Amino acid sequence: MISKPDTMGPRTREAPDWLVRPPVHLAIIMDGNGRWAQKRHLPRVAGHRQGAQSVRRTVTACRAWGIRYLTLYAFSWENWKRSRLEVDALMHLLEDYLDREESLMIEKSIRFRAIGDRSRLPQSVLRRLEQVEASTGRGVAMDLTLALSYSGREEILAAARRMASDAIAGKIDPAAISQEDFGRYFDSSGLPPPDLLVRTSGEYRVSNFLLWQIAYTELYFTGVYWPDFGEEDLKQALLDFQERQRRFGAEGGTSAVTSGATER
Repeated sequence: MISKPDTMGPRTREAPDWLVRPPVHLAIIMDGNGRWAQKRHLPRVAGHRQGAQSVRRTVTACRAWGIRYLTLYAFSWENWKRSRLEVDALMHLLEDYLDREESLMIEKSIRFRAIGDRSRLPQSVLRRLEQVEASTGRGVAMDLTLALSYSGREEILAAARRMASDAIAGKIDPAAISQEDFGRYFDSSGLPPPDLLVRTSGEYRVSNFLLWQIAYTELYFTGVYWPDFGEEDLKQALLDFQERQRRFGAEGGTSAVTSGATER
């Protein structure tokens, strides 16, 4: 069961003056590592290494600016189709990232978790993920979630299967199932829906990421490749978000809405 940590308000003492209404939950599709490397006549893995530095910059900024939840699309279900060399390099980089950042996450009270199909991950990566999830489990200032071996469609299917099993077992009444009930069967249960989804590299699609959760999420696309994505680029995305009028189908609207997390 994923416990729900204490929530922080939309503004913290650390948030800069320009950040009046930050998103409670920011999700990012980190795209463009390979193209960044190709433009520089470098191997693709060089782009992934540089992209890891952007992860650190982004996590640091979000923690300092009071963004309560950050979810990063790190490795998709479809990414397993890439060359063995590139996949192995990505798994190695993930382990390196966890080794380097674990102590900082504990120090900054950042709770780490991973969502996605863990069965396909190498055992060494899986063990390291579980270790860092355990060691950072008391973090209450920010939740950092990595989507690994992740597919939005597969997450929905898996949730439906689990719910169907409970219905067959008589644990739930199918006629009484609500959207909130269904959401509790997701890997991402415990996280509020993203308020803002950012995608880098100039692509204009969501690529099977958090399909159920982003029904009312604001979308922001930038042409900056992920390895070049810095604090100023993040600032521009957040400033743009602050100007959005979020109506959720109702008349009027609000500039920011905090969605409650569900527990599983």
